[in-house]
Amino acid sequence: MVRLNAATWSIAGLATFGVIARPWNLPEFIWAVAGAALLVLLNLLPWPDALAAAAKGTDVYLFLIGMMLLAEVARKEGLFDWLAAQAVQWAKGSAKRLFLIVYVVGTAVTVLLSNDATAVVLTPAVYAATRAANVKPLPYLFICAFIANAASFVLPISNPANLEVFGTQMPPLSVWLHYFVLPSACAIAATYIALRLTQYRSLDATVAVVEQMPPLTLGGKLSAAGIALTAVVLLGASALGRDLGLPTFVSGAAVTISVLLTGRKSPIPVLKDVSWSVLPLVAGLFILVEGLNRTGVLPLLAETLREAATASPQITSWMAGVAVAVASNLVNNLPMGLMAATTSQAAQVPAHVTAAILIGVDLGPNLSVTGSLATILWLIALRREGELVAAWQFLKLGLVVMPPALLLALLALSAVSS
Repeated sequence: MVRLNAATWSIAGLATFGVIARPWNLPEFIWAVAGAALLVLLNLLPWPDALAAAAKGTDVYLFLIGMMLLAEVARKEGLFDWLAAQAVQWAKGSAKRLFLIVYVVGTAVTVLLSNDATAVVLTPAVYAATRAANVKPLPYLFICAFIANAASFVLPISNPANLEVFGTQMPPLSVWLHYFVLPSACAIAATYIALRLTQYRSLDATVAVVEQMPPLTLGGKLSAAGIALTAVVLLGASALGRDLGLPTFVSGAAVTISVLLTGRKSPIPVLKDVSWSVLPLVAGLFILVEGLNRTGVLPLLAETLREAATASPQITSWMAGVAVAVASNLVNNLPMGLMAATTSQAAQVPAHVTAAILIGVDLGPNLSVTGSLATILWLIALRREGELVAAWQFLKLGLVVMPPALLLALLALSAVSS
């Protein structure tokens, strides 16, 4: 059993390294899928169990497909270019004001549409805004990555991982807000201050003036209405305690079909440009987590967590939050969220310990480029625009941005839990 456990953890570790480092510049999904395939080929995980593990991600797949369809059809219909021109006009020549506008919009999109939507939908719009403003894009694009995680626990729908961590023990919205409004406010404010201070040199630039506002086409208007409607649908689904994947998929598909039929356009260009590689990446991560779960380590962690929470709940919440935050950067917060959910639910820990774990899962990934699925989606969106961000470049900024936000959020959680 020890040998098998070591083999499983080694494969998971190598797959994670491949996702983070992308050796030979191979896409992230290849490493996750290769790791999952090795578990099956070496009989470390029976193939029916691997398929069942991949099937657990169905809601995530549907959610991502819906969001990617919305983003792609909006991009092709010129909605992002129109929004970019609006943002540049509101900036009135000030890079600092443009920076604040992007941050506020990023926060709103994350809260109402999820952190993955910020990466998929907002990133191309912000890139278009920087082109229209004739400023360096990265300072503004970094907002999309960092706010996607910093604001991802304001509401349950702000991050699909939130639903995984709490599972069937999801608290009512009033209880959720009691625990997370103040920690979220601290995380959002601290992240803004850190980004503002680290990017100050780039914010001395002058923003170009938009001479002529581009017209918003009928397809663009339909795309905008569809995105707004999707936000309403997600809020309704969350209030009813329903999964978010199917409503998002139906909304995205309906908007795409409406836009294409109205414009009498082929669906092939939209479907061709969707980042489908994200789906096997997520499936591979789900299978790797199932393999790790079979090693017996997670039940041991659950017992340790139960004993610690019984002895000292407040100290345990701090330790669990920090530990999960760091671990999320090592294995990605999607599998970390699944492992944390399995562990915390088995341990039956107090609500504020689970809340601290969730903050670690959501906010911790702001340390590395592959800490969260949202950041991976952000990287993919950047590559499509010809922008590259190295892992070390992101880590240097993450070391400044993430720790203060995490500590302030956990401190705020302690205040509202006492």
